[in-house]
Amino acid sequence: MVEGTVAVTGAAGRIGTAVRGALRPEVSRLVLLDRTPLRPEADNEETLTVDLRDETAVESALTGVDRVLHLGGLPDEAPLADLLDANVLGTHHVLEAARRRRISRVVLASSNRLTGFHPAGQLTGPGEPPRPDSLYGVSKVAVEALGRLYADKFGLSVICLRIGSYEQAPREPRHLSTWLSPRDALGYFRAALSAPATTRFATVYAVSANTRRFWTLPGRQELDYTPVDDAEAYAEQIPGAQAPVDPSAPQGGAFATPEFTLRHLRP
Repeated sequence: MVEGTVAVTGAAGRIGTAVRGALRPEVSRLVLLDRTPLRPEADNEETLTVDLRDETAVESALTGVDRVLHLGGLPDEAPLADLLDANVLGTHHVLEAARRRRISRVVLASSNRLTGFHPAGQLTGPGEPPRPDSLYGVSKVAVEALGRLYADKFGLSVICLRIGSYEQAPREPRHLSTWLSPRDALGYFRAALSAPATTRFATVYAVSANTRRFWTLPGRQELDYTPVDDAEAYAEQIPGAQAPVDPSAPQGGAFATPEFTLRHLRP
């Protein structure tokens, strides 16, 4: 159970919308930030139209907040300048507001794409070095580095969630390894927001309990949540699900191909 005043950035997005409905009955006040205007849907909701690149506006919006779930930013590949502006600078502003306003917990939405060049045959944990599969993955390396810096230097409590493929159900063979079900996503978010204050910094893969998963599940000492869904239940419905996987191929799949990034680079 998450209590107190919780802020959610990127609240108009797919994940933000789901989190909003789940947290609303649990918290005393829910502060929802997005560049897209939102309207309150309950007495305990406050909606604010905020661009995360505006440091003053971010700090003002987070005044009186106990915990922040930072989902805002560009969610996929883009020119590096745009990713640095939205993802890295925006995260810095959230962390700065947390430092200045003495916010007790910041949960950062990281991504599995931060390690997408590790091989598919390797069970990868958060202790492995970053091997981003994209410019987007590079921006998430920087996001986690900022979280670590603010935990080490300023004593903030920061948890980074490397979010898997968030879908209602897996739709392609790669999802059999990377799927994050909506139910498990909410479980991870709740656990990260309500983890003990003694948790100074943690990085975990937020992925369902997929039989074919690429990543380790968190231990209780890292985050007290055990996922319950398994993409394998959908395998018979996915074309190509039984095709053998090259264990040396990148976990990022198509995200790791040159073509995925070249469209955002000069010819």
